[in-house]
Amino acid sequence: MSGLVFFIFLAVSFVTFRLYKLQVVSHAYYEMLAEDQHTIFKKLVPERGEIYLKDKNGLYPAAVNKEAMIAYAVPKEIKNPDAVSGALSQILQIDKSALIEKLSDPDDMYEILKHRLSDSEIQEIRDAKLEGVKLSDEEYRYYPSGELASHILGFIGWNGNNFSGRYGLEANYEKILKGEDGTIFQSRDSGGRWIAVGQKEMEEAKDGDNLVLTVDHIIQFEAEKLLKSAIEKYRAEGGSIIVMDPGTGKILAMANNPAFDPNNYSQVDDMSAYKNLAVNDAYECGSVFKTITLAIGLDSGKVSPETTFVDTGAVKEAGYTIKNSDLKSYGVQTMSQLLEKSLNTGAIFVEKLVGNKNFFDYVKRFGFGEATGIDTAAEASGNLKNLENFKSNIQYFTAAFGQGISVTPIQLISAYNAIANGGVLVKPQMVEKIIHADGSEEDMKTQEVRRVITEKTALQVSQLLRNVVVLGHGKMANVPGYLVGGKTGTAQVASSNSRGYEEGRTIGTFAGFAPLNNPKFTVLVKIDNPQNVQWAESSAAPTFGELMKFLLEYYNVEPTEEYTQSDLDKFNQTHTLNESFTKKEKSEIQPIVSQSAPEKAEKKSDNKKH
Repeated sequence: MSGLVFFIFLAVSFVTFRLYKLQVVSHAYYEMLAEDQHTIFKKLVPERGEIYLKDKNGLYPAAVNKEAMIAYAVPKEIKNPDAVSGALSQILQIDKSALIEKLSDPDDMYEILKHRLSDSEIQEIRDAKLEGVKLSDEEYRYYPSGELASHILGFIGWNGNNFSGRYGLEANYEKILKGEDGTIFQSRDSGGRWIAVGQKEMEEAKDGDNLVLTVDHIIQFEAEKLLKSAIEKYRAEGGSIIVMDPGTGKILAMANNPAFDPNNYSQVDDMSAYKNLAVNDAYECGSVFKTITLAIGLDSGKVSPETTFVDTGAVKEAGYTIKNSDLKSYGVQTMSQLLEKSLNTGAIFVEKLVGNKNFFDYVKRFGFGEATGIDTAAEASGNLKNLENFKSNIQYFTAAFGQGISVTPIQLISAYNAIANGGVLVKPQMVEKIIHADGSEEDMKTQEVRRVITEKTALQVSQLLRNVVVLGHGKMANVPGYLVGGKTGTAQVASSNSRGYEEGRTIGTFAGFAPLNNPKFTVLVKIDNPQNVQWAESSAAPTFGELMKFLLEYYNVEPTEEYTQSDLDKFNQTHTLNESFTKKEKSEIQPIVSQSAPEKAEKKSDNKKH
């Protein structure tokens, strides 16, 4: 009998202890669980890290978290789902049957009804005092400057069943921006219902890290403004601009047009608008690649700046006749004149001396044919497949002036950047530092990929690029008072349906850097299919000049060259955004490659220009 009494006493003591723990020790927890499930939900969801652009005076918010109100329900507390759903349907403009489905489970303790409520919706829900319907604060992603840097940032949206970063840095840094979800564990019975007196564990979420970008928001704004103006002025389809720091590879600006507003990304009709064309798309860049060919010739010792060749105006190979873009011949020419006049025959002359295998190796060393590793999503690698057969001279001859191979704008500017900084290829960098959730900071260091050419070669090429701006087709890229160097390239657009090129469509590019005596900026401008000018010297080059002038003044770089007020007036007159160029009719581009063999007559002729 005493044993039975002891057992009953023990059982009563255990139950009393559990009731005490449940009703006293854990009272607050279970009250919170019953009365406001959203409080727990918020502790389980991390706060997303924010993204900032650089500013001379500090940081500029580019992607931040903004507070709003959310409506949610605790179906377990709702006695009349039909009546509550009817009222909510009127207030929130949500289908009543969908609401009934959400609110009819008597064991359900949390259902989201609507995010980012308007002021009127908030007030109507409060006035209605519906059972089991509650309001709470929530955060959502907001981009304060709308379209500014939209292709760099990307946006937050649905990716399958997950709401996460899409495109740009939001996607590439999803893991560290998102943070870590919290967890909650509680014992359940065989029917899946929570056991009130069961084991309970909760680990709160860890917030995401913040990103500080290398992009200067003032430069980004100016680049986007000038790009948009150029596209309107030349009636182009679109374009890209990249500004890079020569020594570090830091991206100071990366603009693409058309752009989109990440706050309203769902309003975009064509999803291709989300792509960062400066990184995600490859193209045949044309004669801007001749700089790379000449750098290879100089560095390999096959030519010097004093080397001459005889320009006959055409080179015949494998049944093809490759001509200069202006269909002229110039006789004896120097390496400088090769770039100044953008002679296809000169580029072929250099490539022949270098040799196919050596040329291919150098092209790879410059970073073409592989991703640069820039810290954004979906980078393209370009295409060098035409150079895999070392015996196919025609492919190498056309590659020497940027035809038959494809590159990305970020690869091209990185190659020019290597010339600007003395011969070293550096990895392009978009993120300057990561600010962790605990407040600690992690600086992203410059990553040198490899030395591509010697410093001597880089200096020689820089001077030759200066000659292009002073004496050649790059005059409109010059900035009075500064040593500016660069090269134009006008290329046809490869057809997606055939091995030829699209009739009448071109892409103009100008790449260069300044000041040559101490480069501060490497800049690439790409204008897609301008309609009222024919060559890059009249579209990409002047846009480059305007942007470079802004950069040098913005950074207070002192002029090193003498210039007069008339020089400055002439610059302002030729670069002002007026309609003077739109009066020119776009003339038909003459072919520079023709077939002499009858059996190849059906192939399309190709064209590249300075």
